[in-house]
Amino acid sequence: MPNDRPSEPVSRRAAGELENSVLAVLLAAGGPLSPGEVRDGLSGAGGDLAYTTVVTILTRLHAKGVLTRCRHGRAFRYAPVADEAGLAARSLSALLDRQADREAVLTRFVADLSDHDEELLRRLLAGGGTSRIKPGGA
Repeated sequence: MPNDRPSEPVSRRAAGELENSVLAVLLAAGGPLSPGEVRDGLSGAGGDLAYTTVVTILTRLHAKGVLTRCRHGRAFRYAPVADEAGLAARSLSALLDRQADREAVLTRFVADLSDHDEELLRRLLAGGGTSRIKPGGA
């Protein structure tokens, strides 16, 4: 009986990996990009993708509220709605919005924080930490 399976396993990307790669290209660009420019920016991470696949990913990210888009000729140009920290904060807020018991989730989150992160959160909640926090981290 002939073996119809390919000789090498087909590698599949992890869920969200391609969206993250597209987002990384857009964040690094510093300005809106066309789907073709995004595809070119993916090079090794997905440069072999079809143009329509990139358009689909961009459309999904726009629908999720992660990207803005503006018409440029017959196509759209896309840009992130925020920097990396802002996108992460939006993601955490969206996750919290989907939970039935916000208090339980926040309680568990705070309980699991490192001592450093807990102190940082205390300063932020007291209103004195925002000027001391650098955009890249603590």
